[in-house]
Amino acid sequence: MTRLLQDKSFNASAHQCRPISGWVALLSSTLLLSGCASFSPDSGMGVVASVADHAIKKDVVAIRTGEEADWAHNSIQRLLRGTLNVDSAVQVALANNKGLQAAYNELALAEADMVQESLPPNPTFSLSRITGNGASEIERQIVGDILALATLPLRSEIAGKRFRRAQLRAALETLRLASEVRRAYYRAVAANELVGLLSDAKATAESTALLAKKLGETGSINKLDQAREQVFYAEATADLASLHQEAANSRERLIRLLGLWGSDLNFKLPSSLPALPRKPRALPWIEVDAVTHRIDLQMARMELDVVATSLSLTKATRFVTLLDVAGISRRTRDPESPPFRERGFDVQFQIPIFDGGEVRVRQATEIYNQAFNRLAEQAVNVRSEARDAYRGYRSSYDIASHYQREVVPLRQIITEELQLRFSSMQVDVFALLVEARQRIAALRAAIEAKREFWLANADLQDAVNGGRANDGPSESRRTITAQAVGGGGQ
Repeated sequence: MTRLLQDKSFNASAHQCRPISGWVALLSSTLLLSGCASFSPDSGMGVVASVADHAIKKDVVAIRTGEEADWAHNSIQRLLRGTLNVDSAVQVALANNKGLQAAYNELALAEADMVQESLPPNPTFSLSRITGNGASEIERQIVGDILALATLPLRSEIAGKRFRRAQLRAALETLRLASEVRRAYYRAVAANELVGLLSDAKATAESTALLAKKLGETGSINKLDQAREQVFYAEATADLASLHQEAANSRERLIRLLGLWGSDLNFKLPSSLPALPRKPRALPWIEVDAVTHRIDLQMARMELDVVATSLSLTKATRFVTLLDVAGISRRTRDPESPPFRERGFDVQFQIPIFDGGEVRVRQATEIYNQAFNRLAEQAVNVRSEARDAYRGYRSSYDIASHYQREVVPLRQIITEELQLRFSSMQVDVFALLVEARQRIAALRAAIEAKREFWLANADLQDAVNGGRANDGPSESRRTITAQAVGGGGQ
Protein backbone atom coordinates (compact mmCIF):
# COMPACT_ATOMS: atom_id res chain seq x y z
CA MET A 1 0.00 0.00 0.00
CA THR A 2 1.11 3.55 -0.63
CA ARG A 3 1.10 5.74 2.38
CA LEU A 4 0.50 9.50 2.31
CA LEU A 5 0.55 11.80 5.25
CA GLN A 6 -1.67 14.78 5.89
CA ASP A 7 -1.58 16.18 9.44
CA LYS A 8 -3.39 19.09 11.08
CA SER A 9 -0.09 20.25 12.59
CA PHE A 10 1.22 21.06 9.09
CA ASN A 11 0.85 24.80 9.53
CA ALA A 12 4.57 25.33 9.28
CA SER A 13 6.44 27.03 6.52
CA ALA A 14 6.14 25.93 2.89
CA HIS A 15 9.58 24.39 2.72
CA GLN A 16 8.67 22.04 5.59
CA CYS A 17 5.52 20.73 3.81
CA ARG A 18 6.93 20.40 0.30
CA PRO A 19 7.57 16.60 0.33
CA ILE A 20 4.00 15.86 1.52
CA SER A 21 2.29 18.41 -0.72
CA GLY A 22 3.91 16.80 -3.74
CA TRP A 23 2.22 13.49 -3.02
CA VAL A 24 -1.09 15.24 -2.32
CA ALA A 25 -0.85 17.01 -5.66
CA LEU A 26 -0.16 13.68 -7.40
CA LEU A 27 -3.19 12.15 -5.71
CA SER A 28 -5.43 15.07 -6.67
CA SER A 29 -4.29 15.12 -10.30
CA THR A 30 -4.82 11.35 -10.61
CA LEU A 31 -8.36 11.64 -9.27
CA LEU A 32 -9.17 14.46 -11.67
CA LEU A 33 -7.80 12.56 -14.66
CA SER A 34 -9.43 9.24 -13.83
CA GLY A 35 -12.97 10.48 -13.21
CA CYS A 36 -15.64 8.41 -11.54
CA ALA A 37 -18.50 6.50 -13.15
CA SER A 38 -21.99 7.21 -11.92
CA PHE A 39 -25.23 5.26 -11.82
CA SER A 40 -27.45 5.55 -14.88
CA PRO A 41 -31.11 6.59 -14.39
CA ASP A 42 -32.40 3.25 -15.72
CA SER A 43 -29.69 0.94 -14.29
CA GLY A 44 -28.53 0.03 -17.78
CA MET A 45 -31.97 -1.04 -19.08
CA GLY A 46 -31.74 1.27 -22.11
CA VAL A 47 -29.66 -1.27 -24.05
CA VAL A 48 -32.01 -4.11 -23.07
CA ALA A 49 -35.06 -2.13 -24.16
CA SER A 50 -33.40 -1.25 -27.48
CA VAL A 51 -32.51 -4.87 -28.23
CA ALA A 52 -36.00 -6.10 -27.29
CA ASP A 53 -37.64 -3.45 -29.48
CA HIS A 54 -35.42 -4.24 -32.46
CA ALA A 55 -35.39 -8.05 -32.20
CA ILE A 56 -38.87 -8.96 -30.93
CA LYS A 57 -40.80 -5.65 -31.01
CA LYS A 58 -41.69 -5.89 -27.31
CA ASP A 59 -41.49 -3.63 -24.28
CA VAL A 60 -39.42 -4.55 -21.23
CA VAL A 61 -39.42 -3.08 -17.76
CA ALA A 62 -37.33 -3.63 -14.66
CA ILE A 63 -39.83 -3.50 -11.80
CA ARG A 64 -38.27 -1.67 -8.86
CA THR A 65 -41.01 0.64 -7.63
CA GLY A 66 -44.66 0.33 -6.67
CA GLU A 67 -45.70 2.43 -9.65
CA GLU A 68 -43.84 0.15 -12.06
CA ALA A 69 -45.40 -2.91 -10.41
CA ASP A 70 -48.89 -1.42 -10.79
CA TRP A 71 -48.24 -0.57 -14.43
CA ALA A 72 -47.04 -4.11 -15.15
CA HIS A 73 -50.01 -5.66 -13.32
CA ASN A 74 -52.54 -3.57 -15.24
CA SER A 75 -50.85 -4.37 -18.55
CA ILE A 76 -50.88 -8.09 -17.78
CA GLN A 77 -54.55 -8.08 -16.76
CA ARG A 78 -55.49 -6.26 -19.94
CA LEU A 79 -53.72 -8.87 -22.06
CA LEU A 80 -55.18 -11.81 -20.15
CA ARG A 81 -58.76 -10.65 -20.63
CA GLY A 82 -58.68 -11.69 -24.27
CA THR A 83 -57.52 -14.84 -26.02
CA LEU A 84 -53.74 -14.99 -25.88
CA ASN A 85 -51.85 -14.95 -29.14
CA VAL A 86 -48.14 -15.58 -29.26
CA ASP A 87 -47.22 -11.87 -29.12
CA SER A 88 -49.39 -11.14 -26.10
CA ALA A 89 -48.05 -14.27 -24.36
CA VAL A 90 -44.47 -13.05 -24.86
CA GLN A 91 -45.38 -9.59 -23.56
CA VAL A 92 -46.99 -11.07 -20.43
CA ALA A 93 -43.86 -13.10 -19.74
CA LEU A 94 -41.54 -10.11 -20.21
CA ALA A 95 -43.53 -8.14 -17.64
CA ASN A 96 -44.31 -10.94 -15.19
CA ASN A 97 -41.54 -13.56 -15.22
CA LYS A 98 -39.63 -13.24 -11.94
CA GLY A 99 -36.59 -15.04 -13.29
CA LEU A 100 -36.22 -12.31 -15.91
CA GLN A 101 -36.62 -9.65 -13.22
CA ALA A 102 -33.81 -11.39 -11.31
CA ALA A 103 -31.65 -11.08 -14.44
CA TYR A 104 -32.40 -7.35 -14.46
CA ASN A 105 -31.39 -7.21 -10.78
CA GLU A 106 -28.13 -8.85 -11.82
CA LEU A 107 -27.67 -6.05 -14.34
CA ALA A 108 -28.13 -3.45 -11.59
CA LEU A 109 -25.53 -5.27 -9.51
CA ALA A 110 -23.14 -5.22 -12.48
CA GLU A 111 -23.59 -1.47 -12.71
CA ALA A 112 -22.80 -1.15 -9.01
CA ASP A 113 -19.62 -3.17 -9.59
CA MET A 114 -18.66 -0.85 -12.45
CA VAL A 115 -19.14 2.25 -10.30
CA GLN A 116 -17.19 0.62 -7.49
CA GLU A 117 -14.28 -0.25 -9.78
CA SER A 118 -14.12 3.32 -11.10
CA LEU A 119 -13.70 4.82 -7.64
CA PRO A 120 -10.20 5.49 -6.29
CA PRO A 121 -9.22 3.60 -3.15
CA ASN A 122 -10.22 5.25 0.10
CA PRO A 123 -7.28 6.62 2.12
CA THR A 124 -6.74 5.23 5.61
CA PHE A 125 -5.69 7.39 8.53
CA SER A 126 -3.57 5.85 11.25
CA LEU A 127 -2.45 7.25 14.59
CA SER A 128 0.02 5.63 16.98
CA ARG A 129 1.31 6.71 20.37
CA ILE A 130 4.16 5.08 22.26
CA THR A 131 5.18 6.04 25.84
CA GLY A 132 7.77 4.85 28.31
CA ASN A 133 10.01 6.27 31.10
CA GLY A 134 8.32 9.64 30.76
CA ALA A 135 8.98 9.82 27.00
CA SER A 136 6.25 9.71 24.34
CA GLU A 137 6.14 9.47 20.59
CA ILE A 138 3.11 10.27 18.36
CA GLU A 139 3.02 9.28 14.69
CA ARG A 140 0.30 10.10 12.14
CA GLN A 141 -0.15 8.59 8.70
CA ILE A 142 -2.64 8.61 5.83
CA VAL A 143 -2.42 5.47 3.74
CA GLY A 144 -3.40 5.32 0.11
CA ASP A 145 -2.66 3.03 -2.83
CA ILE A 146 -0.60 4.77 -5.49
CA LEU A 147 -0.43 1.68 -7.70
CA ALA A 148 -4.23 1.43 -7.64
CA LEU A 149 -4.48 5.10 -8.54
CA ALA A 150 -2.01 4.70 -11.39
CA THR A 151 -3.96 1.79 -12.85
CA LEU A 152 -7.38 3.29 -12.16
CA PRO A 153 -8.07 4.45 -15.75
CA LEU A 154 -7.44 0.98 -17.19
CA ARG A 155 -9.37 -0.76 -14.43
CA SER A 156 -12.26 1.65 -14.90
CA GLU A 157 -12.23 0.94 -18.64
CA ILE A 158 -12.35 -2.81 -17.98
CA ALA A 159 -15.22 -2.36 -15.53
CA GLY A 160 -17.15 -0.31 -18.10
CA LYS A 161 -16.72 -3.01 -20.74
CA ARG A 162 -17.86 -5.68 -18.30
CA PHE A 163 -20.96 -3.63 -17.54
CA ARG A 164 -21.76 -3.31 -21.23
CA ARG A 165 -21.36 -7.05 -21.52
CA ALA A 166 -23.74 -7.46 -18.58
CA GLN A 167 -26.25 -5.32 -20.48
CA LEU A 168 -26.01 -7.69 -23.44
CA ARG A 169 -26.36 -10.64 -21.07
CA ALA A 170 -29.62 -9.19 -19.71
CA ALA A 171 -30.80 -8.61 -23.28
CA LEU A 172 -29.91 -12.21 -24.13
CA GLU A 173 -31.95 -13.47 -21.17
CA THR A 174 -34.87 -11.42 -22.48
CA LEU A 175 -34.60 -13.00 -25.92
CA ARG A 176 -34.26 -16.47 -24.41
CA LEU A 177 -37.42 -16.05 -22.37
CA ALA A 178 -39.30 -14.81 -25.43
CA SER A 179 -38.01 -17.82 -27.37
CA GLU A 180 -39.11 -20.28 -24.69
CA VAL A 181 -42.54 -18.67 -24.50
CA ARG A 182 -43.05 -18.93 -28.25
CA ARG A 183 -42.18 -22.61 -28.25
CA ALA A 184 -44.33 -23.38 -25.22
CA TYR A 185 -47.21 -21.42 -26.74
CA TYR A 186 -47.13 -23.28 -30.05
CA ARG A 187 -46.91 -26.64 -28.29
CA ALA A 188 -49.82 -25.81 -25.99
CA VAL A 189 -52.05 -24.61 -28.83
CA ALA A 190 -51.12 -27.59 -31.00
CA ALA A 191 -51.95 -29.93 -28.12
CA ASN A 192 -55.37 -28.27 -27.80
CA GLU A 193 -55.99 -28.68 -31.52
CA LEU A 194 -55.00 -32.35 -31.38
CA VAL A 195 -57.29 -32.90 -28.39
CA GLY A 196 -60.19 -31.48 -30.40
CA LEU A 197 -59.37 -33.70 -33.37
CA LEU A 198 -59.01 -36.87 -31.28
CA SER A 199 -62.21 -36.09 -29.35
CA ASP A 200 -64.09 -36.22 -32.64
CA ALA A 201 -62.19 -39.38 -33.57
CA LYS A 202 -63.13 -40.99 -30.28
CA ALA A 203 -66.81 -40.16 -30.81
CA THR A 204 -66.64 -41.73 -34.28
CA ALA A 205 -64.84 -44.78 -32.93
CA GLU A 206 -67.38 -45.19 -30.14
CA SER A 207 -70.27 -45.13 -32.60
CA THR A 208 -68.45 -47.64 -34.78
CA ALA A 209 -67.77 -49.97 -31.85
CA LEU A 210 -71.43 -49.90 -30.78
CA LEU A 211 -72.56 -50.58 -34.33
CA ALA A 212 -70.10 -53.44 -34.67
CA LYS A 213 -71.28 -54.90 -31.39
CA LYS A 214 -74.94 -54.87 -32.50
CA LEU A 215 -74.08 -56.32 -35.89
CA GLY A 216 -72.01 -58.97 -34.18
CA GLU A 217 -74.95 -59.91 -31.99
CA THR A 218 -77.10 -60.41 -35.10
CA GLY A 219 -74.34 -62.32 -36.86
CA SER A 220 -73.96 -59.74 -39.64
CA ILE A 221 -70.19 -59.46 -39.09
CA ASN A 222 -67.65 -61.89 -37.81
CA LYS A 223 -65.63 -61.58 -34.62
CA LEU A 224 -62.51 -60.38 -36.48
CA ASP A 225 -64.23 -57.31 -37.95
CA GLN A 226 -65.98 -56.66 -34.67
CA ALA A 227 -62.66 -56.78 -32.79
CA ARG A 228 -61.06 -54.38 -35.31
CA GLU A 229 -63.68 -51.73 -34.68
CA GLN A 230 -63.54 -52.19 -30.94
CA VAL A 231 -59.75 -51.95 -30.81
CA PHE A 232 -59.92 -48.72 -32.82
CA TYR A 233 -62.16 -47.26 -30.13
CA ALA A 234 -59.87 -48.54 -27.36
CA GLU A 235 -56.78 -47.06 -29.03
CA ALA A 236 -58.52 -43.74 -29.67
CA THR A 237 -59.52 -43.56 -25.99
CA ALA A 238 -55.95 -44.20 -24.82
CA ASP A 239 -54.53 -41.79 -27.37
CA LEU A 240 -56.94 -39.06 -26.31
CA ALA A 241 -56.02 -39.54 -22.65
CA SER A 242 -52.34 -39.14 -23.56
CA LEU A 243 -53.09 -35.98 -25.51
CA HIS A 244 -55.07 -34.55 -22.60
CA GLN A 245 -52.03 -35.10 -20.37
CA GLU A 246 -49.72 -33.57 -22.99
CA ALA A 247 -52.02 -30.54 -23.30
CA ALA A 248 -52.05 -30.10 -19.51
CA ASN A 249 -48.25 -30.36 -19.33
CA SER A 250 -47.80 -27.89 -22.20
CA ARG A 251 -50.17 -25.42 -20.56
CA GLU A 252 -48.36 -25.69 -17.22
CA ARG A 253 -45.05 -25.12 -18.97
CA LEU A 254 -46.49 -21.96 -20.50
CA ILE A 255 -47.92 -20.89 -17.14
CA ARG A 256 -44.51 -21.14 -15.49
CA LEU A 257 -42.92 -19.01 -18.19
CA LEU A 258 -45.68 -16.41 -17.94
CA GLY A 259 -45.30 -16.32 -14.15
CA LEU A 260 -49.03 -16.71 -13.54
CA TRP A 261 -50.90 -18.09 -10.54
CA GLY A 262 -54.26 -17.89 -8.79
CA SER A 263 -57.15 -16.50 -10.79
CA ASP A 264 -54.84 -15.68 -13.72
CA LEU A 265 -54.58 -19.37 -14.58
CA ASN A 266 -57.90 -19.21 -16.44
CA PHE A 267 -56.48 -17.43 -19.46
CA LYS A 268 -57.71 -18.53 -22.88
CA LEU A 269 -55.72 -20.05 -25.68
CA PRO A 270 -56.97 -20.42 -29.26
CA SER A 271 -58.27 -23.81 -30.32
CA SER A 272 -55.98 -24.05 -33.36
CA LEU A 273 -52.57 -22.90 -34.52
CA PRO A 274 -52.21 -19.79 -36.71
CA ALA A 275 -52.53 -20.34 -40.43
CA LEU A 276 -49.40 -20.72 -42.49
CA PRO A 277 -48.12 -17.55 -44.17
CA ARG A 278 -48.92 -17.23 -47.86
CA LYS A 279 -45.27 -17.68 -48.76
CA PRO A 280 -42.06 -18.33 -46.84
CA ARG A 281 -39.54 -15.62 -46.12
CA ALA A 282 -36.54 -15.26 -48.41
CA LEU A 283 -33.38 -14.57 -46.42
CA PRO A 284 -30.41 -14.59 -48.82
CA TRP A 285 -28.15 -12.76 -46.32
CA ILE A 286 -29.06 -14.74 -43.23
CA GLU A 287 -25.41 -15.52 -42.35
CA VAL A 288 -24.50 -11.83 -42.45
CA ASP A 289 -27.58 -10.94 -40.40
CA ALA A 290 -26.75 -13.57 -37.80
CA VAL A 291 -23.11 -12.53 -37.46
CA THR A 292 -24.18 -8.88 -37.19
CA HIS A 293 -27.09 -9.20 -34.77
CA ARG A 294 -26.45 -12.26 -32.61
CA ILE A 295 -26.29 -11.05 -29.01
CA ASP A 296 -24.17 -13.97 -27.82
CA LEU A 297 -21.62 -13.25 -30.54
CA GLN A 298 -21.51 -9.59 -29.53
CA MET A 299 -20.88 -10.72 -25.95
CA ALA A 300 -17.99 -12.90 -27.10
CA ARG A 301 -16.48 -9.96 -28.99
CA MET A 302 -16.79 -7.77 -25.93
CA GLU A 303 -15.27 -10.46 -23.73
CA LEU A 304 -12.27 -10.58 -26.07
CA ASP A 305 -11.96 -6.79 -25.78
CA VAL A 306 -12.04 -7.02 -21.98
CA VAL A 307 -9.38 -9.72 -21.98
CA ALA A 308 -7.20 -7.65 -24.32
CA THR A 309 -7.38 -4.66 -21.98
CA SER A 310 -6.63 -6.91 -19.01
CA LEU A 311 -3.59 -8.24 -20.85
CA SER A 312 -2.36 -4.69 -21.36
CA LEU A 313 -2.82 -3.98 -17.67
CA THR A 314 -0.96 -7.15 -16.71
CA LYS A 315 1.97 -6.23 -18.95
CA ALA A 316 2.04 -2.68 -17.58
CA THR A 317 2.25 -3.90 -13.98
CA ARG A 318 4.49 -6.86 -14.70
CA PHE A 319 7.39 -5.69 -12.54
CA VAL A 320 5.57 -3.43 -10.11
CA THR A 321 3.25 -5.34 -7.82
CA LEU A 322 4.01 -3.53 -4.56
CA LEU A 323 4.82 0.14 -4.04
CA ASP A 324 4.61 1.71 -0.59
CA VAL A 325 5.29 5.42 -0.14
CA ALA A 326 4.70 6.79 3.35
CA GLY A 327 4.76 10.40 4.49
CA ILE A 328 5.75 10.47 8.14
CA SER A 329 5.09 13.05 10.83
CA ARG A 330 6.52 12.06 14.21
CA ARG A 331 6.46 14.16 17.38
CA THR A 332 8.68 13.09 20.27
CA ARG A 333 8.71 14.29 23.88
CA ASP A 334 11.62 13.38 26.18
CA PRO A 335 12.05 14.62 29.79
CA GLU A 336 15.77 15.08 29.29
CA SER A 337 15.52 17.13 26.05
CA PRO A 338 13.10 19.59 24.51
CA PRO A 339 10.30 18.11 22.30
CA PHE A 340 11.07 17.84 18.63
CA ARG A 341 9.17 16.94 15.43
CA GLU A 342 10.37 14.80 12.51
CA ARG A 343 8.98 14.79 8.99
CA GLY A 344 9.89 12.65 6.06
CA PHE A 345 8.78 9.81 3.85
CA ASP A 346 9.44 6.14 3.40
CA VAL A 347 9.44 4.19 0.13
CA GLN A 348 9.00 0.43 -0.06
CA PHE A 349 8.83 -1.64 -3.22
CA GLN A 350 9.20 -5.25 -4.15
CA ILE A 351 12.30 -6.32 -6.07
CA PRO A 352 11.31 -8.78 -8.85
CA ILE A 353 14.21 -11.17 -8.35
CA PHE A 354 12.38 -14.50 -8.37
CA ASP A 355 9.04 -13.48 -9.88
CA GLY A 356 9.41 -11.06 -12.75
CA GLY A 357 5.75 -11.28 -13.70
CA GLU A 358 6.39 -13.77 -16.49
CA VAL A 359 3.84 -16.23 -15.13
CA ARG A 360 1.10 -13.60 -14.94
CA VAL A 361 1.87 -12.36 -18.44
CA ARG A 362 1.89 -15.91 -19.81
CA GLN A 363 -1.45 -16.65 -18.13
CA ALA A 364 -3.01 -13.44 -19.42
CA THR A 365 -1.72 -14.15 -22.93
CA GLU A 366 -3.19 -17.65 -22.98
CA ILE A 367 -6.51 -16.36 -21.64
CA TYR A 368 -6.57 -13.88 -24.51
CA ASN A 369 -5.76 -16.61 -27.06
CA GLN A 370 -8.46 -18.78 -25.54
CA ALA A 371 -11.04 -16.01 -25.84
CA PHE A 372 -9.99 -15.35 -29.44
CA ASN A 373 -10.33 -19.01 -30.42
CA ARG A 374 -13.72 -19.28 -28.72
CA LEU A 375 -14.92 -16.20 -30.59
CA ALA A 376 -13.72 -17.66 -33.89
CA GLU A 377 -15.42 -20.97 -33.12
CA GLN A 378 -18.65 -19.23 -32.16
CA ALA A 379 -18.63 -17.19 -35.37
CA VAL A 380 -18.37 -20.39 -37.42
CA ASN A 381 -21.15 -22.00 -35.37
CA VAL A 382 -23.42 -18.97 -35.74
CA ARG A 383 -23.12 -19.11 -39.51
CA SER A 384 -23.87 -22.83 -39.53
CA GLU A 385 -26.82 -22.43 -37.16
CA ALA A 386 -28.27 -19.70 -39.35
CA ARG A 387 -28.04 -21.85 -42.49
CA ASP A 388 -29.44 -24.87 -40.67
CA ALA A 389 -32.31 -22.88 -39.17
CA TYR A 390 -33.30 -21.47 -42.54
CA ARG A 391 -33.21 -24.88 -44.20
CA GLY A 392 -35.39 -26.24 -41.39
CA TYR A 393 -37.75 -23.30 -41.80
CA ARG A 394 -38.15 -23.81 -45.55
CA SER A 395 -38.44 -27.59 -45.23
CA SER A 396 -41.07 -27.40 -42.50
CA TYR A 397 -43.01 -24.80 -44.51
CA ASP A 398 -42.97 -27.01 -47.61
CA ILE A 399 -44.13 -30.05 -45.64
CA ALA A 400 -46.89 -28.20 -43.79
CA SER A 401 -48.12 -26.45 -46.93
CA HIS A 402 -48.06 -29.80 -48.77
CA TYR A 403 -50.43 -31.23 -46.18
CA GLN A 404 -52.65 -28.15 -46.44
CA ARG A 405 -52.70 -28.03 -50.26
CA GLU A 406 -52.55 -31.70 -51.21
CA VAL A 407 -53.05 -34.31 -48.53
CA VAL A 408 -55.97 -32.83 -46.56
CA PRO A 409 -58.00 -31.76 -49.66
CA LEU A 410 -57.49 -35.18 -51.28
CA ARG A 411 -58.64 -36.91 -48.10
CA GLN A 412 -61.71 -34.68 -48.11
CA ILE A 413 -62.47 -35.63 -51.72
CA ILE A 414 -62.09 -39.33 -50.89
CA THR A 415 -64.43 -38.97 -47.93
CA GLU A 416 -67.08 -37.16 -49.98
CA GLU A 417 -66.87 -39.72 -52.81
CA LEU A 418 -67.23 -42.62 -50.39
CA GLN A 419 -70.25 -40.96 -48.81
CA LEU A 420 -71.86 -40.67 -52.26
CA ARG A 421 -71.15 -44.34 -52.93
CA PHE A 422 -72.50 -45.28 -49.52
CA SER A 423 -75.70 -43.35 -50.30
CA SER A 424 -76.07 -45.36 -53.49
CA MET A 425 -75.22 -48.55 -51.54
CA GLN A 426 -72.07 -49.19 -53.56
CA VAL A 427 -69.96 -49.47 -50.38
CA ASP A 428 -70.82 -50.50 -46.84
CA VAL A 429 -70.48 -48.48 -43.65
CA PHE A 430 -67.16 -50.06 -42.74
CA ALA A 431 -65.52 -48.63 -45.85
CA LEU A 432 -66.55 -45.19 -44.58
CA LEU A 433 -65.11 -45.97 -41.18
CA VAL A 434 -61.76 -47.09 -42.63
CA GLU A 435 -61.55 -43.85 -44.58
CA ALA A 436 -62.47 -41.87 -41.45
CA ARG A 437 -59.52 -43.39 -39.63
CA GLN A 438 -57.20 -42.55 -42.49
CA ARG A 439 -58.51 -38.99 -42.69
CA ILE A 440 -58.00 -38.50 -38.94
CA ALA A 441 -54.42 -39.69 -39.25
CA ALA A 442 -53.80 -37.23 -42.11
CA LEU A 443 -55.34 -34.35 -40.18
CA ARG A 444 -53.24 -35.20 -37.15
CA ALA A 445 -50.08 -35.23 -39.26
CA ALA A 446 -51.10 -31.88 -40.80
CA ILE A 447 -51.50 -30.30 -37.35
CA GLU A 448 -48.14 -31.62 -36.22
CA ALA A 449 -46.48 -30.41 -39.44
CA LYS A 450 -47.94 -26.95 -38.88
CA ARG A 451 -46.65 -27.01 -35.30
CA GLU A 452 -43.20 -27.93 -36.57
CA PHE A 453 -43.28 -24.99 -38.95
CA TRP A 454 -44.01 -22.50 -36.18
CA LEU A 455 -41.30 -24.02 -34.01
CA ALA A 456 -38.89 -23.78 -36.95
CA ASN A 457 -39.95 -20.16 -37.39
CA ALA A 458 -38.99 -19.54 -33.76
CA ASP A 459 -35.66 -21.30 -34.36
CA LEU A 460 -35.01 -19.04 -37.34
CA GLN A 461 -35.66 -15.92 -35.27
CA ASP A 462 -33.28 -17.19 -32.59
CA ALA A 463 -30.60 -18.03 -35.15
CA VAL A 464 -30.55 -14.41 -36.31
CA ASN A 465 -30.98 -12.58 -32.99
CA GLY A 466 -29.72 -15.07 -30.42
CA GLY A 467 -31.69 -16.45 -27.51
CA ARG A 468 -32.03 -20.05 -28.58
CA ALA A 469 -33.21 -22.02 -25.57
CA ASN A 470 -31.85 -25.41 -24.57
CA ASP A 471 -34.98 -27.16 -25.64
CA GLY A 472 -35.48 -30.80 -26.34
CA PRO A 473 -35.59 -31.91 -29.96
CA SER A 474 -38.97 -31.63 -31.57
CA GLU A 475 -40.62 -34.55 -33.20
CA SER A 476 -38.99 -35.43 -36.47
CA ARG A 477 -40.92 -34.92 -39.65
CA ARG A 478 -40.19 -38.52 -40.51
CA THR A 479 -42.23 -39.56 -37.48
CA ILE A 480 -45.10 -37.28 -38.52
CA THR A 481 -45.10 -38.70 -42.03
CA ALA A 482 -44.93 -42.25 -40.66
CA GLN A 483 -47.99 -41.58 -38.51
CA ALA A 484 -49.93 -40.50 -41.57
CA VAL A 485 -48.83 -43.51 -43.57
CA GLY A 486 -49.54 -45.82 -40.64
CA GLY A 487 -53.01 -44.32 -40.23
CA GLY A 488 -53.76 -44.80 -43.88
CA GLY A 489 -52.84 -48.43 -43.77
CA GLN A 490 -55.50 -49.45 -41.29
